[in-house]
Amino acid sequence: MNANQPPYQRILGIRFFTGTAEEAVQIGLRGGLVVVPAAPALVELPFNESYRDAVFNADLAITDSGFMVLLWACLTGRRLPRVSGLRYLRLLVEMKALQPRETVLWIMPGTAARDQNLAWLRSQGHDFTCEDCYLAPHYPGGPILDDALVALVKSRRPRHIVVCLGGGTQERLGVMLKRACDFNPGIHCIGAAIGFLSGDQVGIPPWADRFFLGWLCRCLSEPRKFVPRYWKAGRLVTMMIRYRENPPAIQTPAA
Repeated sequence: MNANQPPYQRILGIRFFTGTAEEAVQIGLRGGLVVVPAAPALVELPFNESYRDAVFNADLAITDSGFMVLLWACLTGRRLPRVSGLRYLRLLVEMKALQPRETVLWIMPGTAARDQNLAWLRSQGHDFTCEDCYLAPHYPGGPILDDALVALVKSRRPRHIVVCLGGGTQERLGVMLKRACDFNPGIHCIGAAIGFLSGDQVGIPPWADRFFLGWLCRCLSEPRKFVPRYWKAGRLVTMMIRYRENPPAIQTPAA
């Protein structure tokens, strides 16, 4: 590998960045689609072609899934650095990279989350307002079309778009925006990360994030919601054993 080129490792067909969190942020700030695939979304690769298309065509995929990183080490004997979406967002905020406010558009999942997230951003020295946010409607499965959002992005032409939606949805929205824009904004699909910091989601302490225990914090906070989700993520073991670097074969979900 050229010493001047960033390090990558292809896993399940996705080209994951394997440098530091600081390096990942610097790359993301140059523009393009940034995704942070988590294990519950990765197991949808054989079934969800729209999600698959989005992560395969991202400009930067970071190793947010601690489960995937651990599986890779067990199967190959090679350790990968983990860069969580939470760490990525913390750096964006701490570096004041999302300034001035007029150059940033936030895509929020609803009014309550927007208000709580904006309050936290203001506590960190940012002056974002409701005018800097777009409230996403409910998006059905498949490729996403949102003409109102595309029109807003084209008129506002933000330098950065921060997508705060759930995994599996935000990537499909991000790739739609990437293809619709005639310029190259940074599209940062950081999902629930801001909610961990603002209190909209259960808080994940830095030590828990460092030791790959964010999933446990979420399961303990809302077991009925998150235990089934992470239990399903166990399918990642079979996928990693079978495919390693290669894209999983497309399958039809069982009826």
